[in-house]
Amino acid sequence: MSTRFVIIGGGPAGNTAATHAARFGAEVTLIERDVIGGAAHLWDCIPSKTMIATGGAIAFTRRIEGMGLEQQEAEVDIDALTDRITNIQGRLKDNTTQLLESQGVTLLRGSARLIGPHEVEVTTAQGTKILPADAVLIATGTSPRIPEWCQPDGERILTTRDCYPPKIFPKSITVIGSGVTGVEFVHMFSSFGADVTLVVSRQQVLPQKDPEVAAVLEDDFLRRGVKLLKGARATSIEREGDDVVVRCDDGRVVRSSHAVLAIGSVPNTEGLGLDAAGVETDRGGYVNINRHCQSNQPHIYAAGDVSGKLPLSSVASMQGRKVAEHVMGLQKIAHRHLDYDKAASAIFTEPEIADVGLAEADAFAVGRKIRVTKVPFSATPKALINNDSRGFVKIISDPATGVVLGGSIVGRHAAELISVIALAVTANLKVTDIVESLLVHPALAEALAEAAE
Repeated sequence: MSTRFVIIGGGPAGNTAATHAARFGAEVTLIERDVIGGAAHLWDCIPSKTMIATGGAIAFTRRIEGMGLEQQEAEVDIDALTDRITNIQGRLKDNTTQLLESQGVTLLRGSARLIGPHEVEVTTAQGTKILPADAVLIATGTSPRIPEWCQPDGERILTTRDCYPPKIFPKSITVIGSGVTGVEFVHMFSSFGADVTLVVSRQQVLPQKDPEVAAVLEDDFLRRGVKLLKGARATSIEREGDDVVVRCDDGRVVRSSHAVLAIGSVPNTEGLGLDAAGVETDRGGYVNINRHCQSNQPHIYAAGDVSGKLPLSSVASMQGRKVAEHVMGLQKIAHRHLDYDKAASAIFTEPEIADVGLAEADAFAVGRKIRVTKVPFSATPKALINNDSRGFVKIISDPATGVVLGGSIVGRHAAELISVIALAVTANLKVTDIVESLLVHPALAEALAEAAE
């Protein structure tokens, strides 16, 4: 008898687990209440990066004089941009749906909840039914966090999901939250010409990142005219006529036409019946998992953002793959456990920011000896050719063995370039392996080899 594998949630974790388990011979049913492909992925990540790409094209036209061209001013066609976003979303959703169906996965559009350790109740437009399950994967993702002191209205006071497709581009906007999502929104709105204020609760943007990395981004924001309110925490957001007023705990007040909350997410676990199945969660509502993504109930797994690990689509997809292998017993053969410390991540600001592996500050905090080498892009011919020499490459290695432990990149195409360092970290390569690679010239990647010297 085939393994009956029920997956709740069709985002990167759920659909990857579904396709792999089906290939391994499982009888897979996937339940999704919103959109195949994942709400966070298709309603957050893809639209925001699409708008950032358009904003980047606009920003490029503002600096083409340095490339021997006359200055041009691009105008945004909101309808065309909206069509572009919805077309990309549709293509990705259709591709994912077709892949699942081609593997024999049963797709159910509706909501689901556990009513026991091995039973899932599914409610669709056709009614309610009970699915028996040998294994269950919870992959329901997260939703934007909304504090008690704010009530978004979807018009002027926005959550991140209210920002796209764009209805209008605000003349001025206050962004609350200086983490990854917050700084991406600052970049996006300022690229489209808005006056932007960023409320920064700490003394630097991106408080979890390398201070040198954050400093480059702060300098770029200030050059663009972005106002940084450091050391301030928003305590209320209210509409007053045509203004949105943000009040902070230190008495500072910001007025703008719009405000957007970017202060994190909450797990979508309410109403899932986790108590009925005996599944334990942490105080924030995230499902506790082990290295196999198992909950305290060994046959019930959690993956993606709801697992409380790194909220990255790449991590969610890899978790889904590992879950499928474990459900089908394939972990008994060659099986590499997912190492979250070696996951590469990127921030799609301008300049882009990417990092992987051990951070310099973390190494110093535990007294670990490291070798840090840094090369600015201003020393790289391709950066000068591109008329964009902002940023640097930093590589962290073990001084005794030369093994690459981590790295950071700030600059153009950082999200692509970090893959070289990520591969080195994952495969325990040495800096000499990068140095002795015959890279393209001229290319930004040359800075990687120079940093590895």
